[in-house]
Amino acid sequence: MPEPIEFWFDFSSPYAYFASFRIDEIAARHGRVVDWRPFLLGVVFKTTGQGPLTHSTMRGRYAQHDWVRLARRMTVPFTMPESFPLRAQAASRAFYWLDDRDPAKARQLAHAIWRAFFGEGRDMTPPDAVAEVAAGLGVDKAALLAGIESPAIKERLKTETERGMAQGVFGSPFFLIDGEGFWGNDRLDEIDAWLAAGGW
Repeated sequence: MPEPIEFWFDFSSPYAYFASFRIDEIAARHGRVVDWRPFLLGVVFKTTGQGPLTHSTMRGRYAQHDWVRLARRMTVPFTMPESFPLRAQAASRAFYWLDDRDPAKARQLAHAIWRAFFGEGRDMTPPDAVAEVAAGLGVDKAALLAGIESPAIKERLKTETERGMAQGVFGSPFFLIDGEGFWGNDRLDEIDAWLAAGGW
């Protein structure tokens, strides 16, 4: 079996939100599965000296226009949240806690968090907000909240973020395919072609 495609993302990334609708389908077309890996982009920014697109006047204006345009093209909901950028610690920890127990449910949770944040504009920073979304999927709210605060899950997120950076992950979304890196939602068509051709 070929190695999974690693999908590295920060829940605060609109481009990762858009990529989440396509990456599994592209992978399946080529007999691959996807390993979803949330990480903290803010930690990466401290290392690289970068910052959120919206903190740059011209790039920020362009990006916000592009997100709305891309949502229209893909016919998916998009609302710019007032709380942007999202502090994604709670969402990311919740994902890993649930992924250890039910990977399919963890992926559903990721979609639901993004839908609440970028689809409905809800603030998904508070752990209670994340747990409320998870409860709608049948996840025990109290157990999830305890998991979010557990030292083991906090360390897991830290470790995953460091692991991503060690592999060259510097933005969101970032895809690793057999050690080959692809950065950005706009690389998905190239990824599709790369997998079809076996690389070049």
